Amino acid sequence: MLRNKLMNLDITNENLYLLLPCKISRVVQIYSHEHNLSLIEAMRCFTTRIHISVLQMNLQNYGIMGL
Repeated sequence: MLRNKLMNLDITNENLYLLLPCKISRVVQIYSHEHNLSLIEAMRCFTTRIHISVLQMNLQNYGIMGL
């Protein structure tokens, strides 16, 4: 019974946050390799791009008041 609870591999909204650090780190590794950057520089570029895309999404959805 305990093994069945530990082997629950379903991805839901409640456990999705556990996967995000791994996925983000892998994307940053790929980005740094493709652009010949250090991991720190790649992480800065990646987070800057995420921030810009969130700002653009807010601008599209909410207008100037969304910023």
